[in-house]
Amino acid sequence: MGLLVDGVWHDKWYDTKSTGGKFKRSDAKFRNWITADGSPGPSGTGGFKADSGRYHLYVSYACPWAHRTLIFRKLKNLEDYISLSVVHPDMLGDGWTFATDDKGATGDTLYGLPFARDIYLKADPRFSGRVTVPILWDKDRETIVSNESSEIIRMFNSAFDTLTGNTEDYWPEELHDPIAPVNDRIYDTLNNGVYKSGFATTQAAYDAAVVPLFDTLEWLEERLESNRYLMGDTLTEADWRLFTTLVRFDPVYHLHFKCNLKRLIDFPNLWAYTRALYQMPGIAETVNFDHIIRHYHYSHDSINPHRIIPVGPALDFTAPHGRG
Repeated sequence: MGLLVDGVWHDKWYDTKSTGGKFKRSDAKFRNWITADGSPGPSGTGGFKADSGRYHLYVSYACPWAHRTLIFRKLKNLEDYISLSVVHPDMLGDGWTFATDDKGATGDTLYGLPFARDIYLKADPRFSGRVTVPILWDKDRETIVSNESSEIIRMFNSAFDTLTGNTEDYWPEELHDPIAPVNDRIYDTLNNGVYKSGFATTQAAYDAAVVPLFDTLEWLEERLESNRYLMGDTLTEADWRLFTTLVRFDPVYHLHFKCNLKRLIDFPNLWAYTRALYQMPGIAETVNFDHIIRHYHYSHDSINPHRIIPVGPALDFTAPHGRG
């Protein structure tokens, strides 16, 4: 996970010395919005109208943030409207690459470029910042619309509805306020909490991350005892934002990131809930465990210097879930 500084690539990991061993995630730099009519969204500039074939999505199957956007592309029937490229699971000295010597890695189907950083440089030749996925690209203006997953899924949720006829709403207006604190807690302590645990370089930083992580898992387990979904009977973006972390928990985070107080399968409600979401039409197609397991264990040599890929665990996400 390198970065660009004034358009020049540097193979440099996150600086944890200056933070007392804590992992601090960088903010997304591109924050424009696709809207139905091209009017400006909550941030950035306008001019990004929801047109068929205009936009391209760059993702990693391994990355939970990119996985969110794949799920919404599937749920909202956007596959014929927004084209796709998938990076290679290995993220080494050149960061995300478009190598194709792994099943599922498509290469850059738009420009044939070798590295994800080349997409950032195409948008801004002097870009400074981390090169992350997802990347939502505008083919007409040849620039990045957004690289913030939480905002991309909200664009996908509604901006293209008049084109697709799919009006399913995973961020209903009446739930905006109730969803916000749920999203905030899950993001801080769980979605990002697994990274704060796994990338910590001091015991104190690890302890400060892993304890609230499992507090949140216990809170979610209790919440799902009496609720089908996080917000009751309504399936929302909060569920899908949580799902991409849960589906990786036992295969990756439990071992690789030392989030090992309990496994996901030790939480009956959470484990059944994860299986229920996985079994929804089309969702399993967005989950690539080969890329997930390969990426984390092979790419992070500071955690796994010999790059040994574990054989397990054996999990059955297709087992009956009993959640209605």
